[in-house]
Amino acid sequence: MSTPPIFATLGCRLNSYETEAMKDLAAKAGVEGAVVVNTCAVTAEAVRKARQEIRKLRRENPDAKIIVTGCAAQTEPDTFVAMSEVDLVIGNSEKMQPETWTALGPNFIGDTERVQVDDIMSVTETAGHLIDGFGTRSRAYVQVQNGCDHRCTFCIIPYGRGNSRSVPAGVVVDQIKRLVDKGYNEVVLTGVDLTSWGADLPAQPHLGDLVLRILKLVPDLPRLRISSIDSIEADEALMQAIATEPRLMPHLHLSLQAGDDMILKRMKRRHLRDDAIRFCEEARKLRPDMTYGADIIAGFPTETEAMFDNSLKLVADCDLTWLHVFPYSKREGTPAAKIPSQVNGKAIKERAARLRAAGEAQVQKHLAAQVGRSHHILMENPLMGRTEQFTEVAFDTPRIEGSVVRAAIIGLRGNQLLA
Repeated sequence: MSTPPIFATLGCRLNSYETEAMKDLAAKAGVEGAVVVNTCAVTAEAVRKARQEIRKLRRENPDAKIIVTGCAAQTEPDTFVAMSEVDLVIGNSEKMQPETWTALGPNFIGDTERVQVDDIMSVTETAGHLIDGFGTRSRAYVQVQNGCDHRCTFCIIPYGRGNSRSVPAGVVVDQIKRLVDKGYNEVVLTGVDLTSWGADLPAQPHLGDLVLRILKLVPDLPRLRISSIDSIEADEALMQAIATEPRLMPHLHLSLQAGDDMILKRMKRRHLRDDAIRFCEEARKLRPDMTYGADIIAGFPTETEAMFDNSLKLVADCDLTWLHVFPYSKREGTPAAKIPSQVNGKAIKERAARLRAAGEAQVQKHLAAQVGRSHHILMENPLMGRTEQFTEVAFDTPRIEGSVVRAAIIGLRGNQLLA
């Protein structure tokens, strides 16, 4: 009796997307009796959790062959091949290649090289394996870009993902047309460094060009959403789309990381504090209902209390709503790990807590402002959907999953609106 592979995913939405692709590749290759762990490398804690998950899966599946892949496998293959629980380590490029899985087949352990991890920096194309319909039945995610050309001092991800590669616009448009034909009402564009899309393509188009092209060529797509962007790289066409395209959802997640100019320079970011504030003001002027999420790191090396206070004030200065707060942790292999003035762990934890509290206050302010308003809500399940700004809305009577319904907001409960 055949036993299909078990997949475990850690980390970002892109990893989840690629897990779906691997499931398809493994099924077509007839891989059996395997457990595949798709790891994350964003922090040292992420790598620790990956090791913990591998040990747990070995206990639960003593006879399975364990394959480890993903960003941590790419950046630290020796760490995982040294684990007695692990049978095979494959890199981020290799995991998306059909021939990798075909070579494994139903009985892959034997003469197989235990580490199959090549130089990710030599990869020049995005994997061609597209998934039509990854996500919920209401929302689909489309990978349009992978890798990153920037070298922020705290970040290991370029060494796990390689340099930036873009999916051609025509391929993206064709995929979105298929998704709309399948009944999806919302598509989210995803990537590692989304605003770098197009730089490696002929004529070097920008992300805004892609957005406008999708909305023009797929007129039946009700809602288009873009994931995390680098605000300093927002191009004129993207700003035009924000101003003129109601089908582009008014929610942007910004890679800000800090609100102090000296810390931003030491992070090797490409923007300063005033750049972030200016972008938020401009985008909201073009689209008054715009809401922002943001990534902010607490306790980067050399960060004083005054510097942290600038990051804390940025929450109000940019009127951020949804915060992803990351307590800084030293990541070996990054320049920031070598900075001598590391912040005390207790101070990092306390600063992260203050940032999260500021974020929670912003969420409550946003929720309260929605009461009495009407929204178009995409139903993720019969009793819960999300507004254009990605705010959760709870219903007391069922709606059709995947549909977009217009409803009045009558109250709030916790971090949910009530309709």
